[in-house]
Amino acid sequence: MATQTSAEPEGLRESKKRETRRLISDHATRLFIEQGFERTTIAEIAAAARVAKKTVTNYFARKEDLALDHQEEFAASLALTVAGRASGEPALSALRRAFLASVAAQDPVAGFAGPDFARMIADSPTLSVCLRGLHDRREDALARVLAEATGTSDDDIAPRTAAALLGGVHRVLFRRIQELTLAGSGNPEIAAVLEEEAGVAFGLLEPALADYATA
Repeated sequence: MATQTSAEPEGLRESKKRETRRLISDHATRLFIEQGFERTTIAEIAAAARVAKKTVTNYFARKEDLALDHQEEFAASLALTVAGRASGEPALSALRRAFLASVAAQDPVAGFAGPDFARMIADSPTLSVCLRGLHDRREDALARVLAEATGTSDDDIAPRTAAALLGGVHRVLFRRIQELTLAGSGNPEIAAVLEEEAGVAFGLLEPALADYATA
């Protein structure tokens, strides 16, 4: 009985933390969209969320973290896809399948975040640099998984090159989603375009990577 009693407050505390984090993130995103990332201060975000400024920085170490709240999920996504591929499935096939699934779902993490969010990123030099860094992190994580899958070292040129090629396709397709979003296309229209263009983009890698890192 004592264990159950002590567990319940912990669950409530964690729930409250998640709610507070979401509240801060939602208000920050609204302010970034309304007045721009660079022009919005942490103090303004704290006031909008009705929390102390220190509370904001406790939950989000950097201002960029408030705007890009799914960084870890994004950075790990390609590596996790390859690590979880089916037996007999090459890395290229797994990544193509996962990308097409994200397009069909119009996943915000894949770039389907809407025009306001896309404009917020495009108009902010800070967030644009941060996004490029996330693409780099995602590629580095993929290289490590490919090295493990092929029994090579982390500094071997083959997995690093394969990761650069596979990561490069994802960069191009992500940017394509942003371009179409900013041009006024809706998510269903963008998804239809990307389904076709992804086939072309991934197909270009077939000659080099069709059988690479097969599980």
